[in-house]
Amino acid sequence: MTDLQDTDPGQASSRAVTLIESLPWLKRFREQIVVVKYGGNAMVSEELQDAFAADIAYLRYVGVKPVVVHGGGPQISSMLDRLEIPSEFKGGYRVTSTEAISVVRMVLTGQINPQLVSKINAHGPVATGLSGEDAGLFGGRRRGVVIEGVEHDLGRVGDVVEVDPQPVLDQIAAGRIPVVSSIAPDLDHPGHSLNVNADAAASALAVALGAAKLVVLTDVAGLYADWPNRDSLVSHLTSTELRAMLPRLESGMIPKMSACLEAVEGGVETAAIIDGRVPHSVLVEIFTSKGIGTEVVLG
Repeated sequence: MTDLQDTDPGQASSRAVTLIESLPWLKRFREQIVVVKYGGNAMVSEELQDAFAADIAYLRYVGVKPVVVHGGGPQISSMLDRLEIPSEFKGGYRVTSTEAISVVRMVLTGQINPQLVSKINAHGPVATGLSGEDAGLFGGRRRGVVIEGVEHDLGRVGDVVEVDPQPVLDQIAAGRIPVVSSIAPDLDHPGHSLNVNADAAASALAVALGAAKLVVLTDVAGLYADWPNRDSLVSHLTSTELRAMLPRLESGMIPKMSACLEAVEGGVETAAIIDGRVPHSVLVEIFTSKGIGTEVVLG
């Protein structure tokens, strides 16, 4: 226990004010499911990994029910480079060959997932790893991408078209934090796997779970109305406003904002993209009145 004589009264009071500010949000999200999509820079920095794991454990211990969905773009690219398998992106999506899909599975389910589970479990034995291939959690279908009116093939890339949330709900009921890797079985080709966009997978899972909030970590401060003008950051917008903006967005931002749009249109109360480069950004977003990044609501 801290020696009170060594505690600066002003500092202690400031901490108390911070805790009290979180009270309305604790009340709002207690016993509610919050889906967090984890990726980008937050994934490759050891310090940010530890901060993220602490945030997720904190949510669990104050009565929120966090669910983590992760991708692994930087690590997949690194492994493909090491194996001299070429990487190509079209319209913000990774083109995934038959050769590459085995690497994607290995990195997502065999490397990133257990590492993240281990980091969360440093705070108590509460996290458990799942794959979108486990117990029929996700079902996927192949997709292409349209660029300037032309359809392009993406190989073993798909959309999540079916979600059975029961495997995740079972873990939540057991008091655990499900950590889900974004890969799905191909419904049209049994035995085949699909690389599914983690933003879209998180959104589909949030809808199926009836989550109160979707939080997407990214590598920018939020959505810019006029990128790269740094003064054009949008802190709050409706689904109608976002739908009108989508065609003008930078290609890498489209999957993230589409995920937010699909979430709120599917019944999730709020969706937000936040800067994963900021330590503890998840707690700032959920437990403060201003939040961080860009929030989307139905309207």
